Amino acid sequence: MRYKLAFVVMILLVMSVTTIYGGSSGRIGTAGAQVLRVPVGSRGSAMGGAVIADVSGVEAMYWNPAGLANTYGTEVMFTHLPYLADINVNYFGIATNIEDFGVLAASAKVMLVGDMEETTQEFEDGTGRIFSPSISVISISYAHQMTQKISFGITSKLIYEDIFEVSATGVAFDVGFIYDLGWRGTAVGLTMMNYGPEMSYSGDGFNRILNGRQVSPKSASFDIPSSFNIGVSHGMVESGKNAAVLNANYSSNNFSDDLWQGGAEYKYDDKYSLRAGYNYSNQDGWIYGLSFGGGVEFEIGESRLVLEYSWTETEWFDNNQYFTFKYQF
Repeated sequence: MRYKLAFVVMILLVMSVTTIYGGSSGRIGTAGAQVLRVPVGSRGSAMGGAVIADVSGVEAMYWNPAGLANTYGTEVMFTHLPYLADINVNYFGIATNIEDFGVLAASAKVMLVGDMEETTQEFEDGTGRIFSPSISVISISYAHQMTQKISFGITSKLIYEDIFEVSATGVAFDVGFIYDLGWRGTAVGLTMMNYGPEMSYSGDGFNRILNGRQVSPKSASFDIPSSFNIGVSHGMVESGKNAAVLNANYSSNNFSDDLWQGGAEYKYDDKYSLRAGYNYSNQDGWIYGLSFGGGVEFEIGESRLVLEYSWTETEWFDNNQYFTFKYQF
């Protein structure tokens, strides 16, 4: 009973906070560490991100760490995303269930921007020196099945941005709950994502010579993109080898307008999956929309190999495509 009460109190707290700190168009583009908002995994992205209440395994580390509590045995996952403007994002994670303790997981997300040529005030056309910016997020998660119906998870993240001769380091935390209502596969999920202190850049790249003396200006600090997310999942069909779920999310972001997400998944024989979703925001210049994908699972002895793909509509840029490999044992 006390767990249910805690969950209800958490929902009421989040609803009150989102009313006060809802997204603001005046703050769009002013947050840093945007790599935190780049989704991972083909299932969640194919369903428009609407998996806050319906996610499990390593992929749950990004969407809702409470979903890790549904991990059985050990799972490893790798996903590759050719992102915007020739930027590549790679993600690797592992999760394992420790009996009578819970689930522990770790992951690494690396964004590779590609080669760039240095330009300065003196050499606007380039100095000839090449650098390759990279942004990394290392995460550690813990999840536990608090009761038969309530699961809880928490993730800590180390963020590192390296741009030539300057870098920035920060930390962030996610907290999530999933409450199974016990009626036709209906569940409610809640996450508070990317909460942490401000970040700032430092390094030799700021050094300048002024009046014959070296000076080192300080970088302004910046916030990270936090959000409150509430999701609902409902089992629409469960008959024989056929199963289907319908999901919806609401996301309140501190540096962008609110986001509404919807998605559906059809699964046959617990092996073949088809998924579709949609992202909606009234934010000017919002580039995402329709998404779809699918997956196939192979049993290898007592292990399972999962191959998944998703496609996400992206205006002005090449559409995003996710390629995901999972191995469960």
